[in-house]
Amino acid sequence: MLKTLNLDLAIDQARLSKTLDQLAQVGKLPEGGVRRIAFSPEDVAARELVRQWMLDLGMMVEIDAAGNLIGVYAGKNSDIPALATGSHIDTVPSGGRYDGALGVIAGLEMIRTLDDHNIRLNHDIKVIVFADEEGTMIGSKAISGTASLKASDYRRTDGQSIQECLANIGGNWDKLATARQTPQNIAAYVELHVEQGGVLEAIGREIGVVEGVVGQQRHLIKVTGVPNHAGTTPMSMRRDALVAASSLVLAVEDMAKHYPGDPVATVGAFQVWPNAANIVPGYVEMTVDIRDLSQTTIDHLVAQLRRKIETIAVSTRTRITIERMLSVQPTPATPKIQDVIVEVCQQLELSDSHLPSRASHDAQEIGRFTDMGMIFVPSKEGISHSEQEYTTPEQCAQGANVLLKTFLKLDSLY
Repeated sequence: MLKTLNLDLAIDQARLSKTLDQLAQVGKLPEGGVRRIAFSPEDVAARELVRQWMLDLGMMVEIDAAGNLIGVYAGKNSDIPALATGSHIDTVPSGGRYDGALGVIAGLEMIRTLDDHNIRLNHDIKVIVFADEEGTMIGSKAISGTASLKASDYRRTDGQSIQECLANIGGNWDKLATARQTPQNIAAYVELHVEQGGVLEAIGREIGVVEGVVGQQRHLIKVTGVPNHAGTTPMSMRRDALVAASSLVLAVEDMAKHYPGDPVATVGAFQVWPNAANIVPGYVEMTVDIRDLSQTTIDHLVAQLRRKIETIAVSTRTRITIERMLSVQPTPATPKIQDVIVEVCQQLELSDSHLPSRASHDAQEIGRFTDMGMIFVPSKEGISHSEQEYTTPEQCAQGANVLLKTFLKLDSLY
């Protein structure tokens, strides 16, 4: 029976598109984008809409202490760990309608399709709307047990406390630790997401089989020279902080380009003082962001960066310091789940390609305690976090069908 279902069962593309459109009306901007900042009234309204859709399907619905909205579609055996999917519905200030939302709505569409055919898997299926993915990732971090329990670690530009934020969406800061789940609660998690990059479109592939979510380190570099008169200071006597910093920018690009594999390194923020046309720059601050699937590669690149700093500081007679601002460990996707996604793509005659996720996702945290996989569908021109974000209805449906068939296969493997 399961083999037949794998061949014949398919999601309703029109219904998937309609539901995505309905969600996009909550927080809709005049130019067509979406603004649903986590914990805002728009976020609260969107979560209530999704909660009602879950209830309409007869799902058991709860909000945990971290504010995660969790709907459970009961399986035949509630004594075994659930299979889970989901994503987030909060957005950046001017975002698109697919980032995060597709994963949640595709999960609901999968449940609707199973319900249409009166199908119950052996496992319960959890569809999770994670809290504040675009900011603190407190929802997925709380589930994985990695969330900080210090309220002061959660700072918001609007001044609202994390206690107030969680209360807005039905969470409870004082009980945050109770949101933690284990492999005894979730056997495997698979998230469908738009790629948010241009690789799949560039290589002409329909589905991305995610190898893992990259780790990243971010550093603040401070270069101190001597500010001096630009006209009266000979070149040989200068201690130019900008010259030193510029050499570092080129060194960062060079080391990432020529390191084995495919790491990325970026100087994203750059400030110069005094920043005047007739003064030799005396001070520069800059950030360096390094990402890769291998923590060893990240560590090697940081060590190489430190050596470059020492060399450049000596040659420019400047003082250069480096301070780590952020460190996130990479999370590999489970090979068994990757293999299942590939099998499903072959079954559906969809072209696929393995690739890393260079953006952070809730799956990164969930994969720290249980088996994890991710499915990517193309983003037009690689655009995301923008009103121009677009994935065609056909591409969304292809991803949702891969998600559905993957769950049908995983149900017999776990």
